[in-house]
Amino acid sequence: MIATKVIAFANQKGGVGKTTTAVNLAACLAESGQRLLLVDLDPQANATSALGVEKQPGRSAYAALLEEGQLADQIVPTPVERLDLIPSELDLAGAEVEIARAEQYLHCFQKALAPIRAAARYDYIFIDCPPALGILTCNALTAAQALIIPVQCEYLALEGLSMITGMIAQLSAGGANRELKLDGIIMTMFDVRTRLAQQVVEEVRKHFGTSVYETLIPRTVRLSEAPSFGQPIILYDPRGTGAEAFRALAEEFFRRQAPPAEEMQNAELRMQKEDNGKQASEGRANRPDKPAAPVEQPQANNGPVPVEVVEKAAAEPSASGPVPAPPTGGQAGS
Repeated sequence: MIATKVIAFANQKGGVGKTTTAVNLAACLAESGQRLLLVDLDPQANATSALGVEKQPGRSAYAALLEEGQLADQIVPTPVERLDLIPSELDLAGAEVEIARAEQYLHCFQKALAPIRAAARYDYIFIDCPPALGILTCNALTAAQALIIPVQCEYLALEGLSMITGMIAQLSAGGANRELKLDGIIMTMFDVRTRLAQQVVEEVRKHFGTSVYETLIPRTVRLSEAPSFGQPIILYDPRGTGAEAFRALAEEFFRRQAPPAEEMQNAELRMQKEDNGKQASEGRANRPDKPAAPVEQPQANNGPVPVEVVEKAAAEPSASGPVPAPPTGGQAGS
């Protein structure tokens, strides 16, 4: 059984496409067959609205953070099959003050999320963080195994990146979460018509290398409209440029999430057993007096091989990707 992976989406700067990225990447992964839970940990509840879920008092992670309820009780379905949501609402902002009094205040969300993660009902749990490095965001980073940073293709993009990557180092050095890794940086609101956008991508790639996703999320009218209709882009404009971009991003994301060798072997064994069962059934139907021959099963390795995505070489960009990456050279004016 493949363990649930928890990924936080964070950037202390607002308006960088963080929620748009979390919602639409989750929707595209669910469309491809993955099981996902999106946790809206932002009191503004933009992810909740973007998925067409009505905001209701008490419908958030608030009670679970204070150990006054079960986080799983807040899970609701969304219009996207295989994508569930833990909504948010404005009162969640009060949790910042209340959990600050707890002795292990950085681990409140980690403790609340533990039963859901242990149940392995989902392949991935995405956390949409507030646009600030406050207690809620730090709780999300403590509970997560990986961090995705959406970055707008505009001036001062690197300034925000240095702060959030510094937070990873602090959490690791302090022992709060030594497991946390940078999964990647996703460039959003890319306008192919401007040199500034291309220069920002070049500069971020210069500093962060293969941690930057090859897929670029374009700035489109449809992407900006979709949240107001309570739909992810694959439902609002399924054949548009934005939907194509996020499907390409989902493909690249999945390639980066290489499972450990033991899990790959277990998956292969499971598929082989299913094939053997089908062959045995067909054999019995054709030759009822002759049982199917037993098939020797290969043995899995004893221990998992850890994979750190940040050290992987960048995946090849999808041939069908909607936006080509800018050339690595060239320093033109804006």
